Order: sequence, then C-alpha cells, then structure tokens
Amino acid sequence: MPLGSRPGPPGPSPQLRELKETVRSLLGLDDDTAVMIRQLACTEPGCPPLETVVVVLPMEGAARRWTLHRPADRITEDDLRAALLATPEQHD
Repeated sequence: MPLGSRPGPPGPSPQLRELKETVRSLLGLDDDTAVMIRQLACTEPGCPPLETVVVVLPMEGAARRWTLHRPADRITEDDLRAALLATPEQHD
C-alpha cells in the first residue's frame, strides 16, 4: 500500500473540492462553516439525470441549500455565482 493511502471510500474528487472552495470564496465563509457538495440522481420527470446540491452549514444559524440542475462537471463559477445569488432553501 502506498504511503498516505488508506482503505475505505475515496475522498472527494478534485472537481468537488474546487467547487467547494469556490462556494466558500463567493460567500466569504469562515473556516468554521461547513460546505457540502453532492451530486445526486434525479428521478423527477423533466429533471436531468444528475443534479448537484450545495449545502452551507454554519456553526450558528440555519443551513442553506441550493440545487443546480446539472452534473458537477458542467458547473462553472458563473453558474455557482448565479445560484448563490438566488434565495436559498432554508433548513433548521
């Protein structure tokens, strides 16, 4: 086993890490705020096969969530900026 490798599921892809850092930068988030990005299968009629969900979890306050109706590998910084400017779904 190579140095630094560990058994178990692989970590996030470099692309998802880059999206996460872009979200963090665009929203001016501190290091205590968690950002999760997940690519999910969409089974609703008319929905693309994959959608990307961005969730921001601050230490204090409500979680915020945005859904982009495209796979993560097709999301640009401009797509993220436009989505993050829209009103997020609020979750307690």
